[in-house]
Amino acid sequence: MSARQPSSSAAARRNHQRARTWRGLPWLGAALLVGLVVAGLWPGPVPVETAPATRGALRATIAEEGKTRIRHRYLVSAPVTGQLRRIELKPGAAVVAGQVLAVIDPVKPALLDARTRSLAEARRDAAAANLAKALKAHEFAASELKRFERLYAEKTVSVQELEAVQWREAAAVKDKAAAESALRQAEAELAEFTTTPGAAPSPIEICAPATGRVLRVFEESARVVGVGAPLLELGDPADLEVVIEVLSRDGAAIAPGTPIELHQWGGDAPLKAVARLVEPAAFTKVSALGVEEQRVNLIADIVTPPEERPRLGDGFRVEARIIVWEAADVLKVPAGAVFRRGTDWAVFVTERGRARLRLVKTGRSSGTETQILEGLREGEEVVQYPGDRVNDGQRVTPLQIQR
Repeated sequence: MSARQPSSSAAARRNHQRARTWRGLPWLGAALLVGLVVAGLWPGPVPVETAPATRGALRATIAEEGKTRIRHRYLVSAPVTGQLRRIELKPGAAVVAGQVLAVIDPVKPALLDARTRSLAEARRDAAAANLAKALKAHEFAASELKRFERLYAEKTVSVQELEAVQWREAAAVKDKAAAESALRQAEAELAEFTTTPGAAPSPIEICAPATGRVLRVFEESARVVGVGAPLLELGDPADLEVVIEVLSRDGAAIAPGTPIELHQWGGDAPLKAVARLVEPAAFTKVSALGVEEQRVNLIADIVTPPEERPRLGDGFRVEARIIVWEAADVLKVPAGAVFRRGTDWAVFVTERGRARLRLVKTGRSSGTETQILEGLREGEEVVQYPGDRVNDGQRVTPLQIQR
């Protein structure tokens, strides 16, 4: 009986331990579940794109659209009223100075009937009579002036009386000149009467004022044109300049001689140009977003030789990059890595797998890169486009970006 008791108590202890083990399993499972949840919610490293702070060249530019135009343009117009003969020249045709561009047959003079001729003769006779009267008046005024000058020398008349006589003599001279002009006009009107009906004046040839090419032909077909009617426009396509519309605040900071690069003009390499003039008067222009802007024209000379831009012509669109500042050796980072922190500029620097906030002092910017004056060293890695997901001290993992 005593031998069975030890075996029974051992079995009881084993059963008790087994029961305690089963009662602890739910708690162990709950602890494991809580651990898994905490491990899942524990913040891991944030993947970020990084870039090193490097030294190199940097330039600050103003990007605007421009348009080419020929520097010296010549508008050829009709010198007289007449019948224009057909112009055979086409846009793009080469011309030399003195070459005949167009021919105009002047209008035949109109014949005067008897009544019109009588009126013209009457106007001529009246003008002749007025001239004779003006000549006599001037002769009298001249003699009176001589007499008063002698009396003034003898201190017989006052200076006011002498000045009055001088004024009358000057008025008589002007009246005589007006009468002579009226007589010439009347004689010219009478000279329109011709005794050779049907006689046509000689054709008038219009010559090129300079060597260049035909830009436009305004009147190609034969027709009657009036005085001053535009016929052709000439210019030298090799003598080009660029007109760039810039904001007035930018134009005020651009000095003559500022270098400019012209892109998207139709060739592979950019064209070189220099600023020559910022026009003194600005104008208001509405942008594509409906915002009124004050703009001013910047005139630039193309430095690239014409042989390297043979297809560039008048009125072509270009993209201009005005270089307002450049340096050969500056510390710089991508512009997306710099952000505002209060009134200062800041970046996130990666140190031992964590992002550290660093206040920096910035300089110029090219739009894609920003100059760093203080706060960074060459080679330090900065976080690009951190946004709200990166905080000071947060663990980060640099991404491998294929460039």
